[in-house]
Amino acid sequence: MKAFLFLAALSLASSSSAQTSTVQTSAVPTSASRPAVARGLPALTIRHDEGTATVPMNPRRLVVLDEEALGWIYALGLSGRVVGLGSAVLGPADLTPAGKVKPERIRGSFLARGTIGAATFVGNWTAPNLETILSLKPDLIVRATWQGNGNYVNLSKIAPTVGYSEQAAGYWKKGLRDLARVFGRQEAAEKVIVQVANTDRANARALLAAGVFRTYPKAVVISPFQGGGTYLYTKTRLIDDVRALGFKDGLKANTTTLGVGDVISDEALLGLSRDTLVIVYPPGGQYNGAAAFMASAVGQKLKAQTVVYTPEPNSPWAGPLVSIRNSNEVTRLILERVR
Repeated sequence: MKAFLFLAALSLASSSSAQTSTVQTSAVPTSASRPAVARGLPALTIRHDEGTATVPMNPRRLVVLDEEALGWIYALGLSGRVVGLGSAVLGPADLTPAGKVKPERIRGSFLARGTIGAATFVGNWTAPNLETILSLKPDLIVRATWQGNGNYVNLSKIAPTVGYSEQAAGYWKKGLRDLARVFGRQEAAEKVIVQVANTDRANARALLAAGVFRTYPKAVVISPFQGGGTYLYTKTRLIDDVRALGFKDGLKANTTTLGVGDVISDEALLGLSRDTLVIVYPPGGQYNGAAAFMASAVGQKLKAQTVVYTPEPNSPWAGPLVSIRNSNEVTRLILERVR
């Protein structure tokens, strides 16, 4: 159950119920027949978290297999090149008969930060439909990944594929910078990275001026799941943004699952000192257990030192656009708490 719940967290909310199909390895084109390679485009060798890929410069047709990678594409202003989109949370009910994401599912969500309405849905991020991806003739496939994630070999036979793990050093900055080199948009990437840092500095000053750190020098980020299990995040998922605001860690995890956090006991939470701010960062969809946690004995005990921060629908866990929103919204919630 623990592994299942954490995998659900990794995939933003829950696995999509979209019907997916795979093709046999023999049905996937060899590297010699890849569309991008066949056109003889100038290429760049990228070392990523799943290996090494030779990627055509300035590719025009992108398949993006999850919201994490989509956030980087959005940050570089390249959403118009996305011809295929995978997701952790979208399913058949979110699609038009033509296999596009319904406009009402895009509105009000992270997906609305770019132009994605023309992209064809290619299935769940962990088991995309390889036949659909093949039919889209992508020049490049981009995805977030983790140790043990499948399909890299088959995806690479369709088009150059790059994958980035949130456990790895630099995570979204490395992914963003690698893609920026591919598209010749290094200046844009550095500008957005600086924007993140400037946002954090401005918000840190606001928190300091309000005396927040005298009350709460420490903070924890927890994610309560409906039906059981509360995770303490130790890396990547909001906690890095909270540290950038100036907070120290209120708890240390003895172990981590997939490198980003682990289950925290009620006893450990009840042992938190009053100078530790508790930031509840719920998973999405049916796994959101924030309301149940706040109504529990533990949630009520910590209520006076807790803020609940809800990300946008379809939001990635991390990335430049996410970090800017995290910094601004968490700062706003904290300032409201201490006033």
